[in-house]
Amino acid sequence: MSTTRTKAPPGGASETANEPRTYRINSEVDGKIDKWIAEHPKDWDYIKTMPRDRLERTVVLNEVRQIERQQRVREFTMNRINADPKLKAAYETLVKDVPEDQREEVMTQMARQKQRTVARSQTPQQTQTQGVAV
Repeated sequence: MSTTRTKAPPGGASETANEPRTYRINSEVDGKIDKWIAEHPKDWDYIKTMPRDRLERTVVLNEVRQIERQQRVREFTMNRINADPKLKAAYETLVKDVPEDQREEVMTQMARQKQRTVARSQTPQQTQTQGVAV
């Protein structure tokens, strides 16, 4: 008897053609969608009249754009790291125990996290110094 479990592939082979697919329901997301529909009735009417093939291709296009954006951000971050030898050496020291094929991804994750932390720490200082004039 084996205790190993394998994941079924998405849209998987374990599903039969007769079983309806279930989707997660997120009331917060549904609320945002409903609000957008209420604010943009002409756009919603246009979307409802689109052929299914066009809707599917639009969803895929949005996914492609998101992936391309992530790649541009990753390339920009790596270019910044590679442009500064001291910074590159520091990141290489931090990722020395990470498998070779994952190092670049880990470096970009660390650099983005550092950037977010710095941005957060600067925001409260800016609002404190602005103050209210009396």
